Amino acid sequence: MQVPASFDYQRAQSVDEALELLRRHGEEARVVAGGHSLLPMMKLRLAGPELLVDINELHELDYIEVVGDELRVGALTRHRALLESELVGRHFPIVHDAEKVIADPPVRNRGTIGGSLCQADPSEDLSAVCGALHARTVIRGAAGERIVPMADFHRGPYETAVGVGEMLVEVRIPVRPGAGSAYEKVERKAGDWAVAAAGVALTLREGRIADAGVGLAAVGAGALELPAVQDLLDGREPSEALYEEAGRLASEHCSPVTDSRGSAEYKRHLAGELTRRALRRAVARAGAAVEREA
Repeated sequence: MQVPASFDYQRAQSVDEALELLRRHGEEARVVAGGHSLLPMMKLRLAGPELLVDINELHELDYIEVVGDELRVGALTRHRALLESELVGRHFPIVHDAEKVIADPPVRNRGTIGGSLCQADPSEDLSAVCGALHARTVIRGAAGERIVPMADFHRGPYETAVGVGEMLVEVRIPVRPGAGSAYEKVERKAGDWAVAAAGVALTLREGRIADAGVGLAAVGAGALELPAVQDLLDGREPSEALYEEAGRLASEHCSPVTDSRGSAEYKRHLAGELTRRALRRAVARAGAAVEREA
């Protein structure tokens, strides 16, 4: 039986209290909400914090709302809330696509968007989704808040821009007219980590693609945004030839490794094919949005 090393536990009653605990205990403190990633790592002794700061009482971080031209999501918002939100589904169907294939209902009931992003696992679905959506993260510490684009939030596998004494408090996603998005994933069984996955978000303006974002999961670090593919798409008219080229570039600009889920060659193939599929669906959804908004 695997058990974690001994640790202290405190339940914070406010964001300020949580930040004070994190500041006081420094690198030896970790935030926990759902705990579906952190606790297994602690049992395997891959993580050994001396203090867990429970933030489940911080209801001020549990919300989904539109402010101006942004959707703002509190870091404590559960996967289930994202999946059931009509507001999220209307503006960002890519999020619903991903949430439907994240783990299972017990995990979706407890896991949070903040926990998913802060785990910084290269196979994690919402990180690729937020990369494709050009999301921004809000990090709070004793010195106040700072905003970090999703492209800069992950510093490497299991490493983020959240510093000692800080915590992620919000995710902001731009809301644009004529937008469409989609997420495609291949997994060995329902609820499993991806063998490979791809998310695409874009807008259509006068029949041309704009604001394109493409993010991959489970095919190596550094694939949360693919500038080469995004540059290819921006300003172009949708076509099968364009989809094929986008898939080829996605395959070239990822770095999968061979493991129990498949060979690097197979994953690279999936990265291209899933990018093409997500791109087609995103364009179709954007076209439908343009018609509704006309």
